[in-house]
Amino acid sequence: MVATSDTRERGVIRKSATGRLRVALVYPHSYHVGMSNLGFQTVYRLVNSIDHLVCERAFLPVQDGGKSPRVRTVESQTPIEDFDVIAFSISYENDAPAVLTILETAGLPLSAAQRGATLPLVLAGGVFCFLNPEPLAPFIDAFLLGEAEALIPRFFEVFDPAAPKTALLLNLAREVPGLYVPAFFQPAYHADGTLAAAEPVADVPATVKRVMVADLSNLPTATTILTPDTTFEDTYLIEVSRGCPHGCRFCSAGYVYRPPRFRPLALLDRQVDEGAALTDRIGLVGAAVSDLPCVRELCGRERGKAIHFAFSSLRADALDEPLIEALRQGRVKTATIAPDAGSERMRRVINKGVTEAHVLAATETLVAAGIPNLKVYFMVGLPTETDADVAAIVELVKRVKHVFLKTSRGKGRMGEITVSLSSFVPKPFTPFQWAAMDTVKQLKGKIKTVQNGLRKTANVRVYADLPRWAYVQGLIARGDRRVADILLLAHHYQGNWPQTFKASPVNPHFYVHRERGPEERFPWEFIDQGIDRAYLWKEHQRALVARPSAPCPADPAHCSLCGVCKGKAGAM
Repeated sequence: MVATSDTRERGVIRKSATGRLRVALVYPHSYHVGMSNLGFQTVYRLVNSIDHLVCERAFLPVQDGGKSPRVRTVESQTPIEDFDVIAFSISYENDAPAVLTILETAGLPLSAAQRGATLPLVLAGGVFCFLNPEPLAPFIDAFLLGEAEALIPRFFEVFDPAAPKTALLLNLAREVPGLYVPAFFQPAYHADGTLAAAEPVADVPATVKRVMVADLSNLPTATTILTPDTTFEDTYLIEVSRGCPHGCRFCSAGYVYRPPRFRPLALLDRQVDEGAALTDRIGLVGAAVSDLPCVRELCGRERGKAIHFAFSSLRADALDEPLIEALRQGRVKTATIAPDAGSERMRRVINKGVTEAHVLAATETLVAAGIPNLKVYFMVGLPTETDADVAAIVELVKRVKHVFLKTSRGKGRMGEITVSLSSFVPKPFTPFQWAAMDTVKQLKGKIKTVQNGLRKTANVRVYADLPRWAYVQGLIARGDRRVADILLLAHHYQGNWPQTFKASPVNPHFYVHRERGPEERFPWEFIDQGIDRAYLWKEHQRALVARPSAPCPADPAHCSLCGVCKGKAGAM
């Protein structure tokens, strides 16, 4: 746990634990990162809103001379093993190994099967879990698959702390939509190592529907605890939407959150006023904030005080004067655009829907508005990518720099362009779930091409992720239950992944570098996201020939294109 002063946190919920079921909500990362996560804060608020529950927060412990301290909660400094429920909130694949560290420091057996019949019950939720929970399956009693607002109330209606653990889990699996108990499923494999089946071994549903909220109109999601000790220092975050209509083929959010849902102006207007009473910094959060129909009106309202808006995401093809004015008033010093690929061909492959003309026009507009710095995001290693596509990243950045320089001269000052390179990782429930991932050597070579190509370009800095960590991410993102054995080894070797892979009897390349066949069963397919596999395969085929597709129409009443709006997926 990272210590934090109570006086620096505003909005902490304090309830007496007497007579209440106690829940330790654990983020498998630092306090600084965990408290930047709006989903984590939302779960904290939701659990504490239930009368008979008390929820406290805990985070990944700081290592001290090789000895990990006990994991204690922020609110009462109680060890998490003393709680009735330990609930992990997991957003990213690379946070999964930390779950094992936290369980061990709590003095609990890592294997769920060895933890006995008594509490605490170990749960996990978050977007990582409803993409592919299998690499963590042996360590977790139950996963909650879907959105917290639709899951938490029903879970704690059924939860009976007096029941023996196996009977409790069986009842939960039968009565709570979206609940997955790994112990009730047994995977089987073909001779070539691919998954043959994952059949239930108890009287529970054979598929688990991820549960989503159908309508966000009366469901606010905003900062619960305001603190300066996060990435978004003293910023009141407001979630404006879930999902994205554009269907970029690498992005899981554009598929598992279908159809995209936007909150109405009246609700958001009220939330901005609530946030403005606490701080002058308001952050609008969503996969596609610029697609929010009311975003211009929301940011343009007179509120009697200066409000500085920040945006989690803006598309290069959506910048207009009202949005630019909001950025200007927000004293934004750095704006971000994400072409994601350098060539027009690659942007058609990924279905980005943004052209070079959009990128250059956005650059000119932003700099002319007085925003001196620009971040430009790209990926390397995308399916069908060629050396020419990688070189196109360099050429596009140079053209951005030309526009940047030309417009900056008129402003009398020159800012900086930051190029961020990430390695493509294929994700479940996307059209690229069949694709092979580039090798670490290939990714390093592509990153070096971009770095060398821009090395002598003034005012341009290039930052890249580490391909070896992207490899680990790919392993966990696409792994089946056997990858849990690799996680155990990594835990044993204290995160030394080269040593782990050398000692592992399970070949990690099988999960990372292998292209899947059209009929191969995926480890995550026991989850019903509502989206048709045939639709994803069709999008995969269109990607291979660089054919774009139209955005999601977000019309549940009439559209049956991808299958989600046919009512297959659970919804509240």
